[in-house]
Amino acid sequence: MHALGNDYIVINEFDGEKVKNKEEFSKKVCRRRFSIGADGVIFIQKPSSNNYDVKFRIFNSDGSEAEMCGNGIRCFSKYVYERILKKNPLKVETKAGLRVCELEVEDDRVKKIRVYMGKPSFKCKDIPVKSEKEEFINERAELKNPYLKEVNITAVSVGNPHAIIFVDDLEKIREHLDVIGSEIENLPIFPERINVHFVKVLNDKEIKILTWERGVGYTMACGTGATASAVVSNRLGFTKDKVLVHLDGGDLEIEIKDDGAYMKGDAVMVYDGVMFREAYEG
Repeated sequence: MHALGNDYIVINEFDGEKVKNKEEFSKKVCRRRFSIGADGVIFIQKPSSNNYDVKFRIFNSDGSEAEMCGNGIRCFSKYVYERILKKNPLKVETKAGLRVCELEVEDDRVKKIRVYMGKPSFKCKDIPVKSEKEEFINERAELKNPYLKEVNITAVSVGNPHAIIFVDDLEKIREHLDVIGSEIENLPIFPERINVHFVKVLNDKEIKILTWERGVGYTMACGTGATASAVVSNRLGFTKDKVLVHLDGGDLEIEIKDDGAYMKGDAVMVYDGVMFREAYEG
């Protein structure tokens, strides 16, 4: 499946576990050209309590497990509704807590998904960030790469950690994103690493972002990153409560309310298949 070009292998474990070592499995099957290839692997499982309808787990292509994924949970919700549970909205258990997914359905097919993304936190302890300050907002960080010597970073958690950096020219960053993004992801001030987003404000209702995902690298879209970027842009006074976020893979609608942030976008099922053992044991 994919959501705005962010692609995932989705495995149904609702009726029982099929993959034991999910970290190693994910590293192997996500290898492009050598296996199926994807940005990550999503597992659909039974929830741990009756407070939820279903459980969401996601592993990045490097084998690390993420707390949440905005594009991934839209793919997950579409699959669950169309093939497992006809429930709307869906109460989804994630490592970041409850996420509620409202589905727009036509002819029994999910067209768009509106996800409650939780209440963002700017507190350093929640992200986490190593800093003596309570919040890490528009703080300068020095870099060692030859292309970008310093940046102003605002860090926020929307269930997973994000570093938001506002720039005037995204294409200059894109030329060396693999170097710049990797360095910021692994800065010592981020003990659990961090997702990195370069943001250009177009007007008070639109932003454009370029994403480097923790444990993945460049991706065409990031739902939690789009949410985090809109939240920070709003906090700094650049944009209003409703923001259209332009990503390389397409657009997402983000709305910021008193109870938290909401994300709306689509998801696409591309194909079904049977995986041979060579895909993950070789």
